Amino acid sequence: MVIPLGTAQRGPPEPPPGARRVDAAHPFRHISRMRDLPTRDAILDFVRDNPEKASKRDIARAFGLKGEARVELKRMLREMQADGALKKAGRAFRGDGMLPPVGMLTVEGAGPEGDLFARPLSWAGAEPAPRIVIVEKKGDPALGKGDRLLARLRPSDSEPHLYEARMIRKIAAGAQRSLGIFRAEGAGGRLVPVDRKQDEMIVVDAGDALDGELVEVEQVPGPRFGLRHGRVVERLGDPGAPRAVSLIAIHARGIPTIFPEAALAEAAAAKPVRISKKREDLRHLPLVTIDPSDARDHDDAVFAEPDPEREGGWIVWVAIADVAHYVRPGSALDREAKLRGNSTYFPDRVVPMLPEALSGDLCSLHEGANRPCLAVRMRLGPDGAMDGHSFHRGLMRSPASLTYEQVQAAMDGRPDDATGPLLDPVIRPLYGAFAAAWKARERRAPLHLDLPERKIELSPEGQVLSVGFRERLDAHRLIEEFMILANVAAAETLERKRKPLLYRVHEEPDPAKIEALRVIAEESGYKLAKGEVLRTSQLNQLLDAAAEGADAELIGMAVLRSMTQAYYAPANYGHFGLHLRAYAHFTSPIRRYADLVVHRALIAAHGWGEDGQTWEEAEGLAAIGEHISMTERRSMEAERDTTDRYLSAYLSDRIGAEFEGRVSGVARFGLFVKLDETGADGLVPISSLGAEYFRHDEARAALVGEKSGKTITMGARACVRLMEAAPLTGGLLFELLDAEGFGRPGRSGPRGPAPRRRAGADKIRRAKAKTREKRGR
Repeated sequence: MVIPLGTAQRGPPEPPPGARRVDAAHPFRHISRMRDLPTRDAILDFVRDNPEKASKRDIARAFGLKGEARVELKRMLREMQADGALKKAGRAFRGDGMLPPVGMLTVEGAGPEGDLFARPLSWAGAEPAPRIVIVEKKGDPALGKGDRLLARLRPSDSEPHLYEARMIRKIAAGAQRSLGIFRAEGAGGRLVPVDRKQDEMIVVDAGDALDGELVEVEQVPGPRFGLRHGRVVERLGDPGAPRAVSLIAIHARGIPTIFPEAALAEAAAAKPVRISKKREDLRHLPLVTIDPSDARDHDDAVFAEPDPEREGGWIVWVAIADVAHYVRPGSALDREAKLRGNSTYFPDRVVPMLPEALSGDLCSLHEGANRPCLAVRMRLGPDGAMDGHSFHRGLMRSPASLTYEQVQAAMDGRPDDATGPLLDPVIRPLYGAFAAAWKARERRAPLHLDLPERKIELSPEGQVLSVGFRERLDAHRLIEEFMILANVAAAETLERKRKPLLYRVHEEPDPAKIEALRVIAEESGYKLAKGEVLRTSQLNQLLDAAAEGADAELIGMAVLRSMTQAYYAPANYGHFGLHLRAYAHFTSPIRRYADLVVHRALIAAHGWGEDGQTWEEAEGLAAIGEHISMTERRSMEAERDTTDRYLSAYLSDRIGAEFEGRVSGVARFGLFVKLDETGADGLVPISSLGAEYFRHDEARAALVGEKSGKTITMGARACVRLMEAAPLTGGLLFELLDAEGFGRPGRSGPRGPAPRRRAGADKIRRAKAKTREKRGR
């Protein structure tokens, strides 16, 4: 291999003998008089490419330096160390920000495509630390998040700032970590976990943690019995600080919050889009956005007009932000968006999938701003059936950013300054098209589950001011129906053009769960029709029969619990809940990676540019679907945890108050009651129901008194007293005062002996009674 050497500089005359030459790019950096010395960049390249052979002797040998040149090399290496370009580890050199050839790593978890990533166990350089992908070979032990390994490291040839690690040996299984409040006691302390399912820990090494701080603790070896031992590995601050509630959920669920510098740089460099040959000018269409009043982004806009070619028909346009133009496959933005999978929404903040420069600006369809979009033009017949659609890549400009309440008020005869001028040309036609689309929806018969959405209002300091439910308006249903139609159009178009895509899959319910639902329905006096193939229409008959009665909530909750969870996959198994053969997500690419994948497929299918679906992405759709299905569940759990904690904090000053609600769940250890006022769920422990033993009847979702036969079922009305509220964990503890079909509980007391022992005692008592009866005869 030939190593390039430094060459003489042309231009300025040579300095006099003994003088120091000055580098124009770095005027304060000395340059050797030796013309055969390598440049600084050449040394850094050699050190990077040869991490195992980068001592002074190795460098001199590689560049063929001898005698006085070696002395100059030594001085040059000292200067590079002094200004931070090189670091010395033993006899070897390595560049700033570079990793040693062998190092200890901690596994951070899997990426979107299944690759395992790690970080150095100890890193003193600037953050973020270099990214490390683990190259697994046959026979390597399985690795999981938190595991440690000794590995050989080398820079990747495929991507800058990426290292490849090949395992030498696994050091130890990852230590379990817990998040909670540190309570100082003596030299250490204890951890009160934020997770209700975890026990306390004894903290043997608190570091600098202060009493009452939120900390993360890693388990360490301890006694075989008793509480686990741990050490503080991270301090997260005051748990009572404003808006700390969502931070707990973010940290506990491992949701990424910091964008890499490369992704931020790409977002900052993004520029507005102009009209081109492959981008239509759609600015003549009055596409309006209709969103909640507290919406953080605007990624969809709509417009409708009568179909000039068919009386009673409609043309509906749905335009969606063209995120794919800015987030190119394989870019730093793409890697981070894929890793996050989706945005996560909390009452006090949003953790976005894309940086603010895109999600809140260039990709958001702001009023009066030119924005790139992917739009679908759909033809609806008088009966609402969609009998044609076409996709367009264009540039739009929304005349107005409206809220659901504004639009509904305008249709109800109360227009304001923004909606007044738009009422006849824009809003009334939207409702006309919606009325037609609703006819087709009624024929399709999706599940009639219109569940209320909770709304938590916070003060500027992060305190809960009120808890209520968002009102469901026809304006909400209008947008939802048009989005469903657009999603169907996307799936149909990609199928027709034979492009791989991610479907939104909702499989049929488990037969066992449907049988349990049938039992609950019959217990309540309703019937669920039997058939070889379950249809949504059968479930709708049950829901409609109970809709106006006292059992509406019971039946609604039971139907919801019988459903499977939707997910993303490249294979199509249909969408049971919406009763659709093929369905994909197209309408929210700012906040869902699945929609971005569909956008790229549409771009590739229509030949709209080089930013469409790549072969690599198409091949990896199964892994992407599995990953973003996980991130969706992770966000849902974090959002639910945060809501629970806010509700617990809101009710914490009402201990002893009585509330009306419904039984929302039944388990062996007790029952859950959902309060009417706030929708908060709390536990009634089974031990508080009295001395009688209660059996859990899983099929009926009921607790049944063994002696009295008293029964309490899911959905029953209940009156409870709040006994305990724990804002840290989000837990609420209730005392049951009264329940429908159950009455008041008996005397509180110990739960009594276990069921088998009680059954055995009853058998003995019955046998003795029979003996006495015989003797009496």
